Amino acid sequence: MERKTMNEHASTPTLEHQLGEKVNKYRHVTQTALSKVRIAAKENTKEYTIAMDFLTMSNNYFNDAIHFQEQGQLLLALAAFSYAHAWMDAGVRSGILDGLHDDVLFTLP
Repeated sequence: MERKTMNEHASTPTLEHQLGEKVNKYRHVTQTALSKVRIAAKENTKEYTIAMDFLTMSNNYFNDAIHFQEQGQLLLALAAFSYAHAWMDAGVRSGILDGLHDDVLFTLP
């Protein structure tokens, strides 16, 4: 088994650092998705109400994630950013939200 020197250990990113990078990445991806997604359902329909609920849930989780990140609770922040994006993705996949044909940010139907 190969032994690592002190310098090799120092250059290895810590789990905390890796988690911080993931949180920043998913914050950016989710924020981009929130700015892009639109309601596809027609107004004054049950589907429109559901789409609004999906967007509300997504925004609430996004705001919670920012709060967790600011408090240094990175694992909770990552989970909340993931939930925020999942609500949008589910809405796009179901057709009540429109991801504007972006197959990178969303799982298109």
